[in-house]
Amino acid sequence: MSRHRRAPLGQVFLTDRRVIQRIMRSLGLQPDDAVLEIGAGPGTMTELLAEQAGKVWAVELDPKLAGVLREKFADSPRVEVVETDILDLPIDSLARAVGRERIRVFGNLPYYITSPCLLHLFDYHSCITEIVVMVQREVAERIVAAPGSAAYGLFSVTCQYYTEPRMLFSIPPEAFRPRPQVHSALVRMRVAWQKEKLGIEDEKAFWKLVRAAFAQKRKTLVNNWKARCDPERLRAVMTDLGIDWRARAETLSLAEFAALFKTLRSGGRAPA
Repeated sequence: MSRHRRAPLGQVFLTDRRVIQRIMRSLGLQPDDAVLEIGAGPGTMTELLAEQAGKVWAVELDPKLAGVLREKFADSPRVEVVETDILDLPIDSLARAVGRERIRVFGNLPYYITSPCLLHLFDYHSCITEIVVMVQREVAERIVAAPGSAAYGLFSVTCQYYTEPRMLFSIPPEAFRPRPQVHSALVRMRVAWQKEKLGIEDEKAFWKLVRAAFAQKRKTLVNNWKARCDPERLRAVMTDLGIDWRARAETLSLAEFAALFKTLRSGGRAPA
């Protein structure tokens, strides 16, 4: 059973035709594309996706809506309805089943599972070329946030490690039924795994250190890492790298985290 099975579905469905058309233009699908659609609902977007792409997996958790989808696309060889929680779905298996190395992902993510859903997709980054999703606008701002901004944090660093995110446009509440109380936004996240570019050899150790950096937001990096790195040495390394030793994690870029991690490890004092 999914970790989130007991949560309310919290589904809202896009109904504004102008917004739908704008999204389809943004996707720019090709006939040989294979698309995983998260939260297919009544199949409004599914139908349009299937008109342009060669294969569409319509993922829907709600049994009633999944039944509607199966009936609606019973005669469509391009559409496969997958009744499951996206968090339980082995995406690589879907791609292999149709002989695809990489697929594209589109969806209107329920607000309550946006972060877990994206993290799940990142686990399968090697078989995904691009993620285009509708999310709460505040979440979109966190995804694309720059270091030093109020929205920047661990989630931003994670998204920017696995993808090159870009907010495309905002979507007002009245574009959905039922109408949510918040604005949404469409975000394009082209998968661009940064491991080799940044020279990260031990991802597990790297993320352990990065998570520790954001453990207590009001503390400086030196204070958050004092149990893992000698504070005096860390101050010296930060100064050598041109980073203010009084800095907090929220001001460091992904590249700066990588530079700190590699320098600390090469200096013979690897993070615990």
